[in-house]
Amino acid sequence: MRQFHSYGPVNEKQHFVVKRDELIEHCLNNLVGDPEQGGHFFTIWAPRQTGKTWLMRQVKAQIQQHYGDKFIVGMMSMQGIVLDKDTYEDHFLSQVPRIFWESFRIEIPLPTSWNHWIDLFDKDKGIFKKPLILFIDEFDSLPPKIIDRLVTLFRDMYLKRESYLLHGLALIGVRAVLGVESDRGSPFNIQRSLHVPNFTKAEVIDLYQQYHHEIHQKIDPIVVESVYDATRGQPGLVCWFGELLTEKYNIHQDKPIDLQCWNEVFNAALCREWNNTILNLVKKAKGEYANYVIELFTQSNIPFSIWQEWCSYLYLNGIIDQQEIVDSNGKKNYVCRFASPFVQQCLYASLTNDLTGDRLPILALDPLDDLSDVFNAQELNMPALLERYKSYLKRLKAKGLNPWKEQPRRSDMHITEAVGHFHLYAWLHHAIGRRCVISPEFPTGNGKVDLHIRCIDKRGIIEVKSFTDLAQIQESIAQASVYAKQMGLTTVTIAMFTPVEDETVLAKLSREVISNTVRVIVVAIGWY
Repeated sequence: MRQFHSYGPVNEKQHFVVKRDELIEHCLNNLVGDPEQGGHFFTIWAPRQTGKTWLMRQVKAQIQQHYGDKFIVGMMSMQGIVLDKDTYEDHFLSQVPRIFWESFRIEIPLPTSWNHWIDLFDKDKGIFKKPLILFIDEFDSLPPKIIDRLVTLFRDMYLKRESYLLHGLALIGVRAVLGVESDRGSPFNIQRSLHVPNFTKAEVIDLYQQYHHEIHQKIDPIVVESVYDATRGQPGLVCWFGELLTEKYNIHQDKPIDLQCWNEVFNAALCREWNNTILNLVKKAKGEYANYVIELFTQSNIPFSIWQEWCSYLYLNGIIDQQEIVDSNGKKNYVCRFASPFVQQCLYASLTNDLTGDRLPILALDPLDDLSDVFNAQELNMPALLERYKSYLKRLKAKGLNPWKEQPRRSDMHITEAVGHFHLYAWLHHAIGRRCVISPEFPTGNGKVDLHIRCIDKRGIIEVKSFTDLAQIQESIAQASVYAKQMGLTTVTIAMFTPVEDETVLAKLSREVISNTVRVIVVAIGWY
């Protein structure tokens, strides 16, 4: 009986598989090229757990099926190679005999120089007697100088291919371009680039239909659609959710897997289930570009560009993606978006803890405060709730505690909007989390309000902003009123974080207006 599988390459006999015939054929055609003259040298790239190694194995099998013994097809892996940073060139060469034995079961003498490495592929004095098609997995895990050296040699072989038996080469990793660290420019400028895309919605549907046909348990179509929407078809996550839905949380196997089951699985995936793909993304998101990741939670128009190092890094590692938008003049632009809603929510939960941490060191509310003025209105009284938050900040200050210390700041040295967003979100959970559901609504370019609070049959919305100028307040009011009206609410509240403590100034910035028939209340919150 086959299963969903998300721990390494899948096996068609044991696991449900998306065949991806067109992608396999495209890769095969690039490697083989002209069977007599030579194939291409190129990279196969995508974030981790997207099926690169599986693709490599499928293409190898297809080449052997179509071309018999015309080619030697070899697969190397650089995973697990640890090189001493001071002597890594010699150390790498010392491991070459083991790499070739594992890949080809060929014993070779220890190379003593890079010339000996390139001689291994020579038509006359090399170790191969037939054209070689070579896959090198985890190639970009090697140190940059080793990558630079190797791709330079591969380029030389490509340009002098009449002297070498390296027919086709695929370097597999998360980077689309290799060797760019070289002072001479990219030495691998003969490369092509093949991106392994996420599953399409049709492929996700096919995957789950395989389960239904073999196990005879129905999966509600809305569940499959929800899996795709949450993951955007990321293969590792699609299969992981398949495991959770059909195995761990599949209590009633005689009943369909329905939306209730999906909601339980999704919440468990956010809160209690470990996933290596997500752990890897979170680790990378908290690295040197963490401030950019934080800013993406509050800005919906950050331009996407592979020429920005932070943007390229987050994109290639599967943290963000790009979205095409068209401006009022019909011009196409590209903006940054998180790779999927599930990735975004996992990052949000993790970063909330990092940004708040012990910055909630005292009680969020007076224990005797019943919040009756917040909950007894027809709609939730968000301004009254924000007054409690302001009181909380004052109590922190009275104790000599500064929640904004060492937090990310804008170029004008004001604290970024995201810091206020994360801190308020964490405070809301402490203050009313037992009574209400607090959920962030992330920007998608359409002006969505930031925080939604739902308490049984009542709800409220808060948009979080960082004060820039008076014109920005008017723009925020108009934007928030439109969205509130779309939701059928008569009131919306803006939490305007302002870099002053003077209550007179905060009172002048706070206001209540009617916009688009919606009551918009601006509550200015001082931070320092």
